[in-house]
Parts: sequence; structure tokens; C-alpha cells
Amino acid sequence: MLAWIDQIIYLLYFIVVGGYGYYIYRRKHSSGSLTHDYFLAEGSLSWWAIGASIIASNISAEQFIGMSGSGFALGLAIASYEWMAAIGLIIVAVVFLPIYLKNKIFTMPGFLRKRFDPRVSMVMAVFWVLVYVFVNLTSILYLGGLAIQSIAGIPMVLAVWLLAALALIIALGGMKVIGYTDVIQVVLLIIGGLTTTYIALDLVAHTKGMGHWLDGLLILKTEVPQHFHLFIEKGQLIKPDGTDAYMDLPGWSVLLGGMWVINLSYWGCNQYITQRALGAKNLKTAQNGMLFAAVMKLFMPLIVVLPGIAAYYLYKEGSNLSFAQGMLEGSTVKPDKAYPLLLSILPTGFKGLAFAALTAAIVASLAGKVNSIATIVSLDIYKNIKGDAVSDTALVKLGKVTVLIALVIGASLAPLLQHLDQGFQFIQEFTGFITPGVLAIFLMGIFTTWTTPNAAFAGAISTFAYSLLFKNFWLDQSPFMNRILVVFICTVATMVLVSLLGNRNYRNDTVIVNRNLFVTSSGFKLVSLFILGILVALYVFLW
Repeated sequence: MLAWIDQIIYLLYFIVVGGYGYYIYRRKHSSGSLTHDYFLAEGSLSWWAIGASIIASNISAEQFIGMSGSGFALGLAIASYEWMAAIGLIIVAVVFLPIYLKNKIFTMPGFLRKRFDPRVSMVMAVFWVLVYVFVNLTSILYLGGLAIQSIAGIPMVLAVWLLAALALIIALGGMKVIGYTDVIQVVLLIIGGLTTTYIALDLVAHTKGMGHWLDGLLILKTEVPQHFHLFIEKGQLIKPDGTDAYMDLPGWSVLLGGMWVINLSYWGCNQYITQRALGAKNLKTAQNGMLFAAVMKLFMPLIVVLPGIAAYYLYKEGSNLSFAQGMLEGSTVKPDKAYPLLLSILPTGFKGLAFAALTAAIVASLAGKVNSIATIVSLDIYKNIKGDAVSDTALVKLGKVTVLIALVIGASLAPLLQHLDQGFQFIQEFTGFITPGVLAIFLMGIFTTWTTPNAAFAGAISTFAYSLLFKNFWLDQSPFMNRILVVFICTVATMVLVSLLGNRNYRNDTVIVNRNLFVTSSGFKLVSLFILGILVALYVFLW
């Protein structure tokens, strides 16, 4: 349970975020287009707000709880999702954003409608909504509820509904409120997250009679060296459940294979992420926002992975019996309990700060997610069914109703996920059913003029069929990351074949490709090279 000082700190978080959100809503309320104002905050977000909002939307319960759980089970190798995302963000800023902004694209289904046809746009819009609601939203609420239950002793179901209610309050204010409150959320999650990491390492140091967090880091490197490799080979690391960690992070596929399909699809073709940049006043602002997010990505493993490794050591070392026993559910180790248990043993005062940071990450991510769901439902599904005659007021009203319905569905289903042992891997596995097709369709749509609408439609349907086939039959014993790469290749091949067998004279150049894609400022290039150099050094040192 939280002490009174922790409760005060936690309450201050709600007062500051809620008050600032209301201030932003009143100060930046626009008399322009209601839809662009509510869904995109068009032209009003600065580069630092865009970057902070991208991180706040991305870093949530699946990172704090799920990725820490994977750090417990898989070690530092899971950090590849964060560090390689930094490169992915730079690629998106240089290649994807110029095309989106040049073509005045505001939603991802909107790009598909312009390049292909309404049929392809509608199919993918429905896919995205279903995945966002039934996988992402539900798992974020589940992992957040798990944390609050472990730390504050609140029943999980009640905790889930409280998180949904808080997200609803922020999301109803629209993208401007979300974007600027995310700045506070990011500052808080970084400070609180680093505090948790510091104290976790300090606890590790005390098991050997030492008293400095650097001693704790050296102890981890010495005592659990298998958790400090970024490249996992078969049989190198066995998870607590007895399975091979290679199945989750299969060596070269992380560096050169399926990870790139996941990476570019998530950062470049995902309404949830790109929505922050699509409303920028110009390309430079959008690119700088993406670059700022890439810089912050370098530090995220310190916050979301290292505590999980520390928790693994504390569990194996066993001197803290309550912690070791808390990691168990019956006789089964539950990696996703690692971060909540760490928070539960933090000193008074620090616990409230860390708990507020975790809640900030969860609420920010939920608010951003439901805003994206509402954007797709209103602008890409409802508006295209009803036509341009539908009013902005009706679209915004539908968006707010969609926010409410999505959160109710997510909160109702979240408790059903309690059988999971690694929530982060669950999300990656099931979003991987459509990830290859999304990237294939966008890349073929951007870089070819001859890919037909029928080919794109075939790609959207076949990627799901290939995923089911390979998961249950042909590649059922292969790592999911390898399956994703194979599905991507098969989907591209299907699209090429359908295009060749169809109308060979088809050409669609309505999507304007900026021929100067790689033209960026000298500052952008310098920071990008710095990020690349840091990552090369990390992978060489921690191979």
C-alpha cells in the first residue's frame, strides 16, 4: 500500500497534468476546422512536443511492465526494440514523412485511398481498429491494472477501469491536449523511471554489502552475464519457463531480418505514431520531432529493461524472500510481475514518484491510442461511408463516442489476459499478423506506380492468411520474427504477381514522391550520425 507521502505525490501528478491539460485546451482552442483541430492539432505542435508525444504514446505499460518482464526473461537483447527504433525513426523522418506531408496525408488509410482505392483503405482501416482495440488497448490496460494491483493493493478490475477513466478525460480534449500534456508525462516517466532503475541497482549492490548503484551494475554483469548479450543464438539463454530465448529474439533476424519489418511498419505506417507528426506546421518541425524521439530512444532501455535484469538477479539471489515469492504464481515464474514488485519495495516517497511515472506512461499511451482509433473510425470509415456532406461537428462527436466505446471494450476484456507471462511478446506476436502486409502495401504504393489496387487488396488479405498458415503449420516451430520476414516476402510477391496478371498498363502517380528525400539540415545529419555511432558501439561492445 502507498504511504501518505506517496499518496500526496501521486495526487499532485493528477492535479498538474489535469490542470495543464485544461490550460492547453483553453489557450490553444482553434476556431478553424474542428476535425483537424481535434484529431491532428494541425500546425500547433512544436518539434519538442511532437517528439515527447511520440515517446509518451510508445512507452506505456507494455514497455514498463512488459519489456521489463522480457528483460527478466531475455536480458538486454530485448533492448534492440528500443535501440533499433532510433534508426527506424530517422528513416521514417527522411523517407516517409516528406511523402506524407507533400501529399497532405492526415491518416494512414487516407494514403491508401489516394494511392489505391476506397476498398483497400476500408479493409486496412478495419484491421487497424480491431488490432488497436483488441490487442494494444486491451493489453495496455491489463498490464497497467497488474501494476496498480501489485503496488497499491487495488483489485485489478477496479484498477483497469480507473486507468480507462483517466485516459477518457484527457482523450476527450483532443490531440492538442494529448500532445502538450505528453510533455509533462515524458518528463515524469523519465525521472520516475530512472529513479526506479537507480534504486533497483542499489538493492543489487546491497546484496553483496556494497552501497553504490554502479556496484550493482557490475554485479549484474558478473553474476548474470547471459543477460547482457544483444545477439542471442540457439541454446544460449533459456527463459524461466524452460523455452529457448532464441524463439523470441533470433540472432541475425533482429539485426537484418524481421525486426526491420516490425520497426518500419510501426514507426512509418502506424496512425498511432505518425499522427503526432502529420499535424506539424512544416516538414522540418515534423522531422526534428522524430529525431528528438530517436535521441530519447537511446536511453529507454535504462528505464524499461535494466530494472527487469535487476529483478531477475534479486529473484535468483533470493535474499529478499517476499520478492522471490512474489515472482511466482503457484510454481510458475511470471516475468511481468518484475516491475510492479520492484515498485512495491521502493522507499517511501520514491514509490509515489515511480508509481506516478508508470501511471503517466499508461494514461498517455491510452489517450493517444484511443484518439487514433477515433480518427480512423471518424475520418476513414464513417466519413467515407457518408460522404463529404457529413459535418465537422458530427465527426468530432462520433470521435468522442468512439473514444468512450473503445475504452469500455478494452477495460472489459483486459482482465481476460491474466494468463500471459510476457505481455510485450504477446503484443509483438499478434500485431505481427498484419505488420508485414502493412509495410508491403505502403512500400509498393510509395515506390512503384504499377502496383494495382487489386494487388494491394490481395496483399491486405493474403498477409493475414500467410500469418495463420505459417504460425500453425509450415513455420510453427520457427521464431515469430522469422515468420514475419517470410510473410512480408510472400506478401510482396503476391502483390507483384497480381499486378503483372492484371492490368499491365496500369499507372498511378497521384502520390507525389519527393525526389529529394534525403535532403535534411546539417544539424539533422549530425545528430543522426551521432545516434548511429552510439548504436554501433553498443552492439560491438555487447555482442
